[in-house]
Amino acid sequence: MLKTDKELKLYYSISEVAQMFDVNESLLRFWEKDFPQLKPKRAGRGVRQYTKEDIEQVKLIYHLVKERGMTLPGARKRMTNQKETTERNFEIVERLKSIRRELVGMRDALDAFTYEQLDELKENIASTPRE
Repeated sequence: MLKTDKELKLYYSISEVAQMFDVNESLLRFWEKDFPQLKPKRAGRGVRQYTKEDIEQVKLIYHLVKERGMTLPGARKRMTNQKETTERNFEIVERLKSIRRELVGMRDALDAFTYEQLDELKENIASTPRE
């Protein structure tokens, strides 16, 4: 889904945001019309400039529509009527995904060990003094 290091810039172009979410620019323009919460700043000649807050709105819309499979009217209603609950649930899902990635990484690292290395690791853990 999201491929970004969004802490580096103040504004992002529509093409950068589309690339972050692996969607077409036209979809982002469509969502702008459908979701009043999504209002990127317009620079000269109507060039869209997305802020970090705009990207968070896109992330929430993407989650509701693409990941959860909600209809656009359903997602719009959810973002309007139950905004706090929706954002809180989304944050929980994001945290759980992060924990899952970390656990999968640990599992993969452990899978790379040989049996001899595992026995050695167990011995090291057993011999480590506990507080």
